[in-house]
Amino acid sequence: MVVDDHRLLAEALASALKLRGHRVLAAAAPAVGAADLVISRAPEVCLLGTAAPAEPGTFDPIVKIKRERPQVAVVVLGPVPSPRGIAAAFASGASGYVRHDERIEGVERAIMKARAGEAAVAPQLLQGAFGELLNPVAQPDDEGQRLLQMLTPREVEVLVRVAEGEDTRLIAAGMGIAASTARTHVQRVLMKLGVGSRLEAAALAARTGLLDRAGPVG
Repeated sequence: MVVDDHRLLAEALASALKLRGHRVLAAAAPAVGAADLVISRAPEVCLLGTAAPAEPGTFDPIVKIKRERPQVAVVVLGPVPSPRGIAAAFASGASGYVRHDERIEGVERAIMKARAGEAAVAPQLLQGAFGELLNPVAQPDDEGQRLLQMLTPREVEVLVRVAEGEDTRLIAAGMGIAASTARTHVQRVLMKLGVGSRLEAAALAARTGLLDRAGPVG
């Protein structure tokens, strides 16, 4: 069974597999309910296409399929993910992971391995995954992004103006709001950032790169 959000891809792959002697129960492109569809048809192997293996919840259908139909082998078809993406697929119960630009022979090999109860993943993917795990790329500190997500757009503007040294009167004039409203916004920003003064807020914003992410005001 072939399941992919893009019906054309699902049907094309299904046709190619049929020409090579495989019995395809269905080729579908359900926006939702993929797991239920697979559970109802109970194929030996399900090829599950995804365009975003890193998105949260992408592999939830596999968890449901394996819970209801543990005998179904699920092989994920998708772009080259991070090592964590491959790990997430297998942790959810997948039997294999195949690049979506793989030749039909590679897909067929993955199907046969999955049917035999073996892990179906290309050596190149494993090599790349191990290489990245052994030599990780340094990730920038994301504290600034986390803090930015805590603030509303208006509060971000207030923080930027505070960091630029504007007092309550200037903040109110620049944003076209009452001074009391500006003062309330400032207090909310301080509370959300967990600091006790405007100076601390400005220092925290500068240290975490929050100001660079926020951009200029006005």
